[in-house]
Amino acid sequence: MKKLKLIPRFKNENAEAEFWATHDSTDYFDIDKAVINPSFPNLKLSTRTITIRVSESLLNALKRIANKKDVPYQSLVKIFLDEKVREEDVYSRSING
Repeated sequence: MKKLKLIPRFKNENAEAEFWATHDSTDYFDIDKAVINPSFPNLKLSTRTITIRVSESLLNALKRIANKKDVPYQSLVKIFLDEKVREEDVYSRSING
């Protein structure tokens, strides 16, 4: 069994990216001890702010529904978008697939 090297501390993500681009990870990790399905419960996905234009009536309806569900209307919009995208994705895969 080969002796694994210690991973250095990095100043920032760019320094880390440069390091891994020029070094073999098998010198630093034992692949036989790899976790197959890791869990990252506290990982926050990157988000991006967007602007969309909707009619006043649609916005009012979203706010009414959000109020009934006791969630901010922006969160409700994200939930609805996520559900619809997943639904369309499954449908597309079943047709194309």
